[in-house]
Amino acid sequence: MTDRFRLPGAGLLLLMIGCTPQPTEPTTLAEEGLAIAEAFETNEPYSVRKLDSLDLALFFARYPEHLVDSSAILDFYKRRNMQFAWVVRDSLSASADAFINLVGMADTTIPQASNLRRSLQSLYEQGFMNGQRTALCDSCSTDLELRLTAQFFRFAERKYGGYLSRDLKELNWFIPRGKKDPARLLDSLANGSADLSAYEPIHPQYQQLKGRIQRYYELSNEPWPALALPDGRKKLEPGDSAEVIGTIRHRLHLLGDLAEDGHGQRLDSVLVKAVERFQVRHGLHPDAVLGQGFFKAINVPVSERLRTMLVNMERLRWVPERQAPDLLLVNIPEFRLHIYEADTIAWSMDVVVGTSATRTVIFSDSLSQIVFSPTWTVPMSITLGEIVPAMRKDPNYLKKKNMEIIGGSETNPVIRQRPGSSNALGRVKFLFPNSYSIYFHDTPSKRFFAREKRAFSHGCIRLSRPQEFAEYLLSNDTTWTPDQIKKAMFSGQETFVRLNEKRPVSITYFTAWVDREGRLNFRDDVYGHDARLASELFHEEPPGP
Repeated sequence: MTDRFRLPGAGLLLLMIGCTPQPTEPTTLAEEGLAIAEAFETNEPYSVRKLDSLDLALFFARYPEHLVDSSAILDFYKRRNMQFAWVVRDSLSASADAFINLVGMADTTIPQASNLRRSLQSLYEQGFMNGQRTALCDSCSTDLELRLTAQFFRFAERKYGGYLSRDLKELNWFIPRGKKDPARLLDSLANGSADLSAYEPIHPQYQQLKGRIQRYYELSNEPWPALALPDGRKKLEPGDSAEVIGTIRHRLHLLGDLAEDGHGQRLDSVLVKAVERFQVRHGLHPDAVLGQGFFKAINVPVSERLRTMLVNMERLRWVPERQAPDLLLVNIPEFRLHIYEADTIAWSMDVVVGTSATRTVIFSDSLSQIVFSPTWTVPMSITLGEIVPAMRKDPNYLKKKNMEIIGGSETNPVIRQRPGSSNALGRVKFLFPNSYSIYFHDTPSKRFFAREKRAFSHGCIRLSRPQEFAEYLLSNDTTWTPDQIKKAMFSGQETFVRLNEKRPVSITYFTAWVDREGRLNFRDDVYGHDARLASELFHEEPPGP
């Protein structure tokens, strides 16, 4: 067997011992195979060997763990008129080669993927002896044929649905798993298709990340010492010189931010552009200033970046292949809301999300209402934790904050804040009713949008451009002009407006992705979700409380 298919330490299973070759089948069956191929519109003739219901019944009795996929397996063979897919006459086919090559491209850094690959490789090698294809007996052929098909569904479930089979809610992910249908991929494999990329039921961003991983594996062999500012310096600005700048120049070249390598020790105009590119990719202000944030990002070990990419590739297995049209997508670690039109980002804005203690929930829903000059009914947790203590210190606290008690009891009052400039929701809020009480809203606290890290809210999502967002959502409603929207925002009278068409909303959590300019982005794991997922995928020690 060629090295292309061999794994270290893999050997032949003893199942083949005592098998006798299957006799050559007559020409009439070969002609039948060509006829079937024509019916299925493929140039590759189908195997002329067939299964029957008894073969399938015996297989599931012997391997009950595959009963969960019995319907899919039966449907696959019915589409083939019960023809074998992986065994031609008495030996493995080119289709089996395509399958094992696809498995070989799996992300074997994840233990579950590596184990599955070894299992499939061992199964595949039953068709070889001393590196050469070998003849299989009739019962061996049937067993190997069905086991390869069953293993495909196990492989597809993991590769395209995720290596974690547990309930994703336990990982604070409340977006339902995208339903994957690997039937087209399986049919293409069985037909010997060489290019399977169009059939892989994976979000396109998955392939983008996968294409960057090899470079980071190469970088893992490079020395990566921690870099630091010179003693007594709090930052380095354009035009400054320092010995560490030479090392930064080289590292930015390795990371792809600087086209030409070098060791010049001045922060010149060429290096300034590279630093700005690096800063954009890591969510830092692109000011070309080398401060604490820059050094923290550039010192992250390559191994940690690799882990982050693999963790995010696992999340991408959970989401649908194609996103909903006209999606409103918030990426929590990025602190950004992206407004899509079809599959293109029309525009984006900065947002403020929940703190690590009051995390914004990861879920999906549909935006249906806008509320101008909103009131704010204060959540009881905030009332008891913040407002009641403040009321005890200052009897005029509610009046100063334009608040009123509208119900409850003396110890558990229900408090509402009237519309106005001090209202915590600002001048407008956007509702997508959900059980988590999460929504978009304006805010009087604009200063937080100037921060690079914007996790300051109680869980809801504050918008940096709320009026523009309202104008955009109502642009097809002639009753709401920009002037009327502004007037409603400052009227002091709460006004509800239902959208003519709902807009899908997705609150997500991705710390690595490739942007529209082809730049590989990283963000901090603000809620520790990466650490928890990595502990599951790589069998690491779980993070502390």
